[in-house]
Amino acid sequence: MKLTYQVKTNEQTINQILQNELQISSRLLYKLIKMQKILLNNKICDTRSITNAGDIITIDFNYEEDSSNIVPTQMNLDIVFEDDWLLIINKPAGIAIHPSILHYSDSLCNGIRFYFDKIGLKKKVRPVNRLDLNTSGLVVFAKCEYIQECLISQMKCHKFKKEYLAVCNGIFDKKFGTISLPIARKENSIIERCISENGQPSTTHYEVIKEFNGYSLVKCILETGRTHQIRVHMAYIGHPVAGDPLYAPKKTLKGQGQFLHAKTLGFTHPKTGELMQFTTEVPVIFQEVLDHLHHL
Repeated sequence: MKLTYQVKTNEQTINQILQNELQISSRLLYKLIKMQKILLNNKICDTRSITNAGDIITIDFNYEEDSSNIVPTQMNLDIVFEDDWLLIINKPAGIAIHPSILHYSDSLCNGIRFYFDKIGLKKKVRPVNRLDLNTSGLVVFAKCEYIQECLISQMKCHKFKKEYLAVCNGIFDKKFGTISLPIARKENSIIERCISENGQPSTTHYEVIKEFNGYSLVKCILETGRTHQIRVHMAYIGHPVAGDPLYAPKKTLKGQGQFLHAKTLGFTHPKTGELMQFTTEVPVIFQEVLDHLHHL
């Protein structure tokens, strides 16, 4: 797991190149320097050194990390894509991503930890994007700190595509639109979120794909990734995600919680520079509900 970079111009220090060209954070850079994982023309170097055009900088990410804080648990993982740098999983509804008091050993991170142990990868488990417990769909895991930093940076710059499908209550008057409303934690609640002028900026683009008797299938594209963003935005405009235990009315579609699926992810691979896009179909229970609504 090594990254190489050929210097393009003269008179730059290695530090400048790593931070400006490769977008390596100061924290990670310090860590790599301390472990002597940065080479110039295959030799350990002082990263304050001035480089010349044509020099080769190599960053070695082949070092072990302690992941003993996560209990390994065997799971049937639906692997959509994997290479030396990242792993993409199709997460079913009903599985948390992170371990917690309620999900100490049955979260997706527990399953990834078991898988990493199985393939001999001694790295921390690093989810890049996050989905709620009962939201299904695509989750990216970075196999090293650098890849995680790069993908999170793409998210912040709105260069990381996140497209969802949702079954929402009601028929929309506006068949497409953009919701830009700040979201904050609801007062006196640990879990619930709400629209608040004191919240974080949040933007959701939506488009109605299909209409049924009292429900709509909606495509949502996120610019931001706030907790419960789609669920809160849809509820605020009067069309909560069907089945949502927090924001939908009690009389709603029955399932494993909200009918919300992270269908498509797109990003630039930090190592290869390749534009990548991945799509997964909705879960069986989601499709069954769509078929049922279609025949009403």
